[in-house]
Amino acid sequence: MSFAIGANMFFSKYINKIERQQLQAQLADWKLLYPGLGVLAILPEAEQSRVGDVQLACLSEGIPLQGAIFPKLIAAQQFVSSGVWLIGFAICPAWFLVENVESEQAVRHDLINRAIGHALEECGSPSDAKTPPTLFLIFDSMTPTIGSLLTGIYHKFRKNLRYAGVNAGSETFQPMPCLFDHEKVVENGLLGMILPDDLKVTLAHGYPTPKKSMQATSTSGNRIDKIDGKPAMEVYRNIIREEYGIEITADNFYDYAVHYPFGVVSALEVLVRIPVAFTEDGAIYCVGEIPPNSLLRLLRAPQLQESECVSTLVQGIAGNASQADCALLFYCAGRRMHFGKQAEDELVEFKAQSGMKQIAGALSLGEITSDNVVDFPEFHNAAMVCIF
Repeated sequence: MSFAIGANMFFSKYINKIERQQLQAQLADWKLLYPGLGVLAILPEAEQSRVGDVQLACLSEGIPLQGAIFPKLIAAQQFVSSGVWLIGFAICPAWFLVENVESEQAVRHDLINRAIGHALEECGSPSDAKTPPTLFLIFDSMTPTIGSLLTGIYHKFRKNLRYAGVNAGSETFQPMPCLFDHEKVVENGLLGMILPDDLKVTLAHGYPTPKKSMQATSTSGNRIDKIDGKPAMEVYRNIIREEYGIEITADNFYDYAVHYPFGVVSALEVLVRIPVAFTEDGAIYCVGEIPPNSLLRLLRAPQLQESECVSTLVQGIAGNASQADCALLFYCAGRRMHFGKQAEDELVEFKAQSGMKQIAGALSLGEITSDNVVDFPEFHNAAMVCIF
């Protein structure tokens, strides 16, 4: 399956059994048609040992490679634990892989900004372009300061770029090497690429947001220590008891946390933050950074029939004159935990409403997109991201 975006062509091929001979045959066919080919490979966590086969296949054909490992892949509107998606670019985009993004703050911002600057120089994107190109980022999900890193990138490049991205890694939230190129596999890294200026990205989560707010009075990275001056877990437990009649305990925390996430109130919207762990002294760890003194709201994840996520995504697609017949879709792992078996129903509904012939993608661990006002990059949980 292929689809056109401006002067660029994308190709997607799902190979359900990773064998080097089949990989090389597919890559050779593409290379014959498109000598400037570059490949983005996405694998599920269960296939992490097969990254070397993908690397060797690309090396054998002389094809530039970048890739990431996600909890699962999306294939035929299902979440699968085997195989590989090959996303081919007829013209290899300018891209980079940065290691050690959690080094000392000044060092890491310099590493990332220099990598982005070099990529922009390589693709020749003018700084005064009317429609800026999209910087697509794939972070290691174990990076606790993604929000700060995005802010640093924006302060350097501002509206010269649009921003989109996802998080890779293990659904267990245990460290693992999850980003790679043709020769290495790294953890604590950042993969980035400059995509065409007519690429479309749309994101939605469809979570209703209540008006009652509280304040995260003590935070560090993705950890909330205190809310309104009290241990975060105590406040979280009390609100859920009072509003929903549910008694949160150490044993059932993981059963309920995905259904009752925090919302961080930003200038333009409410960003979902799903709790994933807690400490004995009452701190709560979330997927995604929580800035100090943030206003928080306790959210209730919607039932599938209540969610407007698919319709919002489809409206974003329909609002663009340039239509594609294939989409790259990332679906938050926390969203899947909430909806359970109905998550695949949402994939089926998205394909039906969007009219896309094929959906390639993966289960992600956090999502990124620009807001619609100043193109500021924001980090989300529980969202669906469509790139077409």
